[in-house]
Amino acid sequence: MKQFFKLPLVYLWVLVQSALLALGQINTNKVRSTLTTIGIVIGVAAVTAIVAALDGVNATVRSEFETIGTNTIAIWPHSPRGGQGSKKIPYKKLRFIPEHFKGLSDHCPSVSHFTPITYSNKNVSFGERLEENVRVVGINPPWHKIQNRSVTMGRQFNLIDQAETWQVCLIAPEVRTALNLDRDCIGQSITVDNRSFRIVGVIEEPESNFDLLAKGESDLMILIPFETAWKLWQPNMTLMARSKSPELSKEAQAELRFFLRRGRNLKPGQPDNFRVQAVENVLEALDKVVGIITVVAVAIVGISLLVGGVGIMNIMLVSVSERTREIGLRKAVGAQPFAILLQFLVEAVILCLFGGLIGVGIGQIMALAITDVAESMLQIEMSTAYVPLWAIGLAFGFSTFVGIFFGIFPAAKAAKLDPIEALRHE
Repeated sequence: MKQFFKLPLVYLWVLVQSALLALGQINTNKVRSTLTTIGIVIGVAAVTAIVAALDGVNATVRSEFETIGTNTIAIWPHSPRGGQGSKKIPYKKLRFIPEHFKGLSDHCPSVSHFTPITYSNKNVSFGERLEENVRVVGINPPWHKIQNRSVTMGRQFNLIDQAETWQVCLIAPEVRTALNLDRDCIGQSITVDNRSFRIVGVIEEPESNFDLLAKGESDLMILIPFETAWKLWQPNMTLMARSKSPELSKEAQAELRFFLRRGRNLKPGQPDNFRVQAVENVLEALDKVVGIITVVAVAIVGISLLVGGVGIMNIMLVSVSERTREIGLRKAVGAQPFAILLQFLVEAVILCLFGGLIGVGIGQIMALAITDVAESMLQIEMSTAYVPLWAIGLAFGFSTFVGIFFGIFPAAKAAKLDPIEALRHE
């Protein structure tokens, strides 16, 4: 039983001795050891910086999407590009009309809220102040729950506003500032496309700047009842919905697609002439893109690690040549080939791990620099980029692999040396 425990302890002691000898050798040749690990440092730093930056971008984009809810679904007209009946369709036939969505709540049980939406750019004025190309959005009250934006002052649109197509509006705080309205502007009237609209409420600022449907360039937005927008201008119409839970998002999309195909008289085999897109789908696509970029970047940077590995092998061969007499002496006093092999192999691995450690540190600094540049120069808000733990583990794991792979040949060469020939070596 004692022999059973003794054997692993012997190997552990040999490993510790080898590590101490390796550290001593590295300390003796500081400059050479530093230059040897440069390839590893560059490779690991590049990999960790890229991974950290992508992780920061991914976190930023995810937070933007998740703010409006992963179970939010957008639907808009889309000309089909393939399949039976895919020839070009006139936009008057392609566009949505309110009749397409009658009875939606009865036929789509997985949908909790939905609202038709219109977007148009109009000139808006108050007194002498004029703002051009303001986004005028036609909505129904469920928009507030779908977008998580409540009314902070005044009221939402009511059934009378919708039924009578009254010219009332909700404004964003930016509009109040741009038009120099009173802070309590409820009841004041503004001019939208030469028509007077009475302000009934102010909506809160968005937690996210992302909108699945909006394509306008202006940050200024005014909300009016959908029925009023349709009566006045009949602008392009889309639909925004929310499933009852994220788990029911797929079912809600399928129900909406079936409902719209029937409402638009599409026959089996004909492609959809609309697009159904959920935040969940966008996040899945984002994960795929980030994954592909990461794999490609790691593969490219892997060349640097390969060059670094060749440098490690070269310096270890030089080290074996310089210490031939030492190897011969150790063998002469009873050192086993395994101990010699382990000594040089551990030295190669420690060199690579040092390179990996320095590389991770430099990679983190580079990632923070990328974040600062993105925010200060490119005006892109992004989460602080930190190297994730899995990337650190991957960096050290790969460094260890490089050390073993490129260190095994010099170590084996040292282990196979004949002690008598080694002692004669000058």
